Amino acid sequence: MAVSALVPDDFDVPTEFVGPGFRLEPLGPQHNVADHAAWTGSIEHIRSTAGFGKWPPVEGMTLEANLVDLQRHADDFAARRGFTYTVLDPETSDVIGCVYLYPSKKPEYDAVLRSWVTVDRDELDGTLHSTLVEWLESSWPLGTLEHR
Repeated sequence: MAVSALVPDDFDVPTEFVGPGFRLEPLGPQHNVADHAAWTGSIEHIRSTAGFGKWPPVEGMTLEANLVDLQRHADDFAARRGFTYTVLDPETSDVIGCVYLYPSKKPEYDAVLRSWVTVDRDELDGTLHSTLVEWLESSWPLGTLEHR
């Protein structure tokens, strides 16, 4: 079953967003090593973040498997089925988290937002989440947004 686009064809999907203490850009294969290092160093923290639970896998995954996952997210972005952004430190461009925007599986919502930050940036979690909710609700044509 094909998944339809999350946003209308005439919506110009942002390829960058700057917020307080972070910068977003679409996640892709070019982030593989840095993304892998970010989440593998924060597995327990991410699993305790609302909306994750069983991800990431406790045993981790190989760089090759991570690359396949990143390519899937990039393909979804290109097809407008879902939008995954890497969260970068605005000064160093280090990967410090990830943002996922996909269709919700709950019928009362149109889209679901999930985000995580690395354990060493946990103070940014609330700011990232609230800034994203405000941005998505004010600037994106999503309908009802599910978030923690």
